[in-house]
Amino acid sequence: MTTPNELRLLPWSGPEGKPCYLSTDDQGGYISRLADNIETIQLAAAVELLEDASESLDSEEAGRDTLRCLAHDLREALSDVLRVAVSRGHLLATTEPHSI
Repeated sequence: MTTPNELRLLPWSGPEGKPCYLSTDDQGGYISRLADNIETIQLAAAVELLEDASESLDSEEAGRDTLRCLAHDLREALSDVLRVAVSRGHLLATTEPHSI
């Protein structure tokens, strides 16, 4: 079993928005694969949203409501991407040898 500092931050929140963690030695297990797939979906959605944001911001016809919705969606996507970055950064720190 993994040690407490090797817990994987999962790409979803638990009750009350609290982070969820996975403790396992099996990186190919069901929950690990599910988390990998969800992270892939979240990152792809962020890329698509970024493209939409570029178009909306370049358009002089984008209204206030459109831009507010865009800002909300960007905030959600950024939150997802940051969670993935933290999780993957932690995984790299615990699985790759450190070089000096």
